[in-house]
Amino acid sequence: MSAPLRLAVDGTPLLGDATGVGEVAHGLLDTLAGRTDLDLVAYALTFRGRQKLADRIPPGVRPAVRAIPARLVRALWLHSDMPHVERWTGPVDVVHATFIGPPARSPVVVTIHDLTFVRFPELCTTDTLQYGRLVSRALDRGAVVHATSEFVAGEVREHFGIDDTRIVQIPLGVRPSAGGDAARGRAIAGGELYVLALGTVEPRKNLPVLVRAFDQVAPSDPALRLVVAGADGWGASEFQDAWTASKHADRIVRLGYVSDGERRDLLSGARVLAYPSIYEGFGLSPLEAMSAGVPVVAARAGALPETLGDAAVLVDPSDVDGLAGALDRVVHDDALRRELVGRGCRLVERYSWPQIAPRFVDLYRSLA
Repeated sequence: MSAPLRLAVDGTPLLGDATGVGEVAHGLLDTLAGRTDLDLVAYALTFRGRQKLADRIPPGVRPAVRAIPARLVRALWLHSDMPHVERWTGPVDVVHATFIGPPARSPVVVTIHDLTFVRFPELCTTDTLQYGRLVSRALDRGAVVHATSEFVAGEVREHFGIDDTRIVQIPLGVRPSAGGDAARGRAIAGGELYVLALGTVEPRKNLPVLVRAFDQVAPSDPALRLVVAGADGWGASEFQDAWTASKHADRIVRLGYVSDGERRDLLSGARVLAYPSIYEGFGLSPLEAMSAGVPVVAARAGALPETLGDAAVLVDPSDVDGLAGALDRVVHDDALRRELVGRGCRLVERYSWPQIAPRFVDLYRSLA
């Protein structure tokens, strides 16, 4: 029997409040950890948070706990090919990074979830704006790109000018999100009937447009609420301003960060998930909603049409009237709801981690 493939995986997204990128890292590691043909180590670009990594990774994955001062190594990696990541991980056969592909003695694959830092730099933090140069440096060193969708693959091809042979498109997996308690979800929401928005509150999620669309729907159904669940990100004040200006601000519920259990409960009790994001490289939250049997209204933007197909109602993200009309139909048209739920359940079966993860293992083996 051949020796297990030694794989280093970037665990940085696991730290802090859970995000979509962190959810992906968790799902992939959780699935790979059960394989006997892999020897897994997780590293994190952090100095203060490194001791928390051991608590965030599944059994069977070793943490690399030596300090990696993130700002210092980023600055070094922008201008040199040192230090190698093996300084922290030990010898490995393949490195799987997220956005920031480190110098390594072994082959590197870099997952690029989207090119927000290129397309919408005004929506990015200073750290995120470094991603473009860091990706370019990794590509100069020979890294292979994992694109989460054909949309992202096209964006990478266009912006970085690399050959198709260096881009591998593998969709992301979705952890099952069914099984929540609808009654608890409604208690958290403070009402029986609600539109749910999930995700970090930041300008890219287009929540001010959702608030204005809700203002149009709200008068026709006094019981309807809008529930926004997610940690404050950069630029959250734009949502706050829209909420303050809303004619129905008293029926908009701002929950902040919610636990995995609360997330499931909220999905279970939701009438519809609204996802009007102006730019996405995949679309994890809508698939989670479909897994929980919740119909979805999403933006016709980025990779969302590719990922969601005809299993969601898609609208122009700048069209307040169109979004309001779509929400009104899905909330009140039971036949449409049943059709969307059925399509969503069939679609999400394609995105289970046990089906997706072997494609990553094939990629690692081809690189090693």
